[in-house]
Amino acid sequence: PGVTNLLEHSASSYLRSARHQPVRWHPWGDAAFAQAQSEDKPILLDIGAVWCHWCHVMDRESYENPEIAALINEHFVAVKVDRDERPDVDARYQAAVAAITGQGGWPLTAFLTPDGRPYFGGTYIPPDDRYGRPGFGRVLTTLAQVWRERRDEALETAAGAMAAIEHNESFSGGGGQLSLELVDKIAASILRQFDPRNGGFGSQPKFPHPGALDLLLHVAVNRGNKPAGVAFATTLEHMARGGVYDQLAGGFHRYSVDERWRVPHFEKMLYDNTELLRNYLHGFQSLGREDFRRIAEEIAAWLLTTMSDREQGGFYASQDADINLDDDGDYFTWTLAEARLALLTANFSPQDVGFALRYLDIGELGDMHHNPARNVLHLNQTMEEFAAETGQSIDDLRQLLDHARRTLLAARTQRPTPFIDRTLYTGWNAMAVSACLEAARILKINSAGDFALLTLDRLLRDAWDGNQSLFHVIAYGDALCGAQPDKVPGTLDDYAFTVHACIDAWLAGGEMRYYHAAVKLADAMIALFHDRAASAFFDTAAQPANAPPLGALAARRKPLQDSPTPAGNPTAASALLRLESLSGRGEYRQIAQQTLASFAGIVEHFGLYAGSYGLALERLLLDPVQVVIVGSGSLAGVPGDRSSSLGWMAEALEETALARFAVNKTVMRIAPERLVPAGIPEALAETLLHAPKPEGVEAWAIVCRGHTCLPPITDVEALRVALA
Repeated sequence: PGVTNLLEHSASSYLRSARHQPVRWHPWGDAAFAQAQSEDKPILLDIGAVWCHWCHVMDRESYENPEIAALINEHFVAVKVDRDERPDVDARYQAAVAAITGQGGWPLTAFLTPDGRPYFGGTYIPPDDRYGRPGFGRVLTTLAQVWRERRDEALETAAGAMAAIEHNESFSGGGGQLSLELVDKIAASILRQFDPRNGGFGSQPKFPHPGALDLLLHVAVNRGNKPAGVAFATTLEHMARGGVYDQLAGGFHRYSVDERWRVPHFEKMLYDNTELLRNYLHGFQSLGREDFRRIAEEIAAWLLTTMSDREQGGFYASQDADINLDDDGDYFTWTLAEARLALLTANFSPQDVGFALRYLDIGELGDMHHNPARNVLHLNQTMEEFAAETGQSIDDLRQLLDHARRTLLAARTQRPTPFIDRTLYTGWNAMAVSACLEAARILKINSAGDFALLTLDRLLRDAWDGNQSLFHVIAYGDALCGAQPDKVPGTLDDYAFTVHACIDAWLAGGEMRYYHAAVKLADAMIALFHDRAASAFFDTAAQPANAPPLGALAARRKPLQDSPTPAGNPTAASALLRLESLSGRGEYRQIAQQTLASFAGIVEHFGLYAGSYGLALERLLLDPVQVVIVGSGSLAGVPGDRSSSLGWMAEALEETALARFAVNKTVMRIAPERLVPAGIPEALAETLLHAPKPEGVEAWAIVCRGHTCLPPITDVEALRVALA
């Protein structure tokens, strides 16, 4: 206490948490590299995150240890990076360390030359020799000695690591054919990893793969791929019943350590939940399953309560897994005695307590290694199976178990709550805007649509200059005294996801300012990130000649893999294709096609991590299907023109149009008074302003495929036939 390092004035919650450590930490920046070069010292780079359990362990064991800190301060210049704040730095050093050691992850511990090239690295390093690993003190001493006495070896390794970044992250693979057959190959590769018993892909640990899941659903519904449909539905079922899903508050934890989705790593990430919300929405759309609808509603409720700035707009980044380092998900888990006491205190009968404990699989022997008495709540049976076993009616059981979940949740809220990082990241917030606008339309949740637009307005106001500059952070969670933090430039992801969010906002309410923002941001994305010589997009903008990039940021990178969020290149291509169908600007389609073509020769090998690419390719190759519902009144579930009541026919037409997920289908509602040239995008104006207006009806639909439109449709059954 009272002693701080250079992280004291950082805005990042993760960096500020280390400000009292005895290590003389620097934030990433020119000053750290200048000191390393002037003192001819290697750099110790630590990359972690506020939600990362093992990052906190290494902080306590090593970076708060005065003896280890003294070694670091004597031999290295220490730099600490928040991977959420600087994904560009993290991506490059993850690739470099993986090339050197064969593994990556967080905390990432890298040893760099003074100019930032990595010559050794790893993940968690224990303070002393254990787990078959050398202790951190020995590692520090050895690598400092390598720099002093075997510098040629270090430089040779560093050169190889930089070459690996360039090679592994460029993903240039032109020469393949852009075809639906390529999409089918990606889907087949995903299906080869499908676990038919437990759902999901591969064995332990299991991560959700939302892009792959949406691709499987698309090819199942629209191309009759039955195995893909089975894999999609089975995975969503098992994830929703597992401990990886928070059975009390809703929302998914980051991943499961076992193949049955039972025991998770308990941190919750905004980006996982926005994309899984869309998976469950699309499952409900296409399959009509009420269990998928319920999970979507619960995820949306968790996002809109626990993870949001209700007053100003904005979605928080993450919720930590633990309260402290001696804890391992104790906030989310239960002993049998704790659960029984909470239910009995709420006046549940002994029989009802027994039903609730059995359904949530709470017993004397739990699931957690650190404390076998603690249970991760999960469901071994469906409600129908449990009703058949107990002889109770489904309605009575559902009412009882919903009451039990609310009771346990109320008891859980009395516990100390894991830290929530209230930083608002631009790309992740844009993803949340799109997901919540979709939830508003499909589930008729007015609050989701209202809050999504409030959030997007804040993003466009606080993270965009109205021209080319979009920043990576909308606002930090920790209030800082004094100077404002440096603005982190936006990445390709930030631009691409925000373009999608602006398009979705226009679809939701018809406000042209969102459409115009989408066009300006897309043009900026092309100007800053597009490789005009070799096509596709870099993840960061080129640095000016008088300000060369630091360290591994000199390596140019074209992201292709979904890991963990949808990849930047297919996301950007999809955004441009959506805009082309609205604006009629052919250059958008041309750039998107060239971008996808640049990876066509290699993408099938990425399988599970190429879901977003497959969806973008479907969008490119299939004719866009636009369904325009013309009718007065406000949109169901989202804000709009509320001057008149919603006609039942307009709502029925919209619900029919929204049924069945297809990546190449766009459904929009337009009030009749907006059917003027200034009220709709250019390409739509050419179609809609020349379409005949049927007499004597309050609402009608216009269905266009490619450049061909059907006559106006005025009843639901005719619309269903046209879409089929």
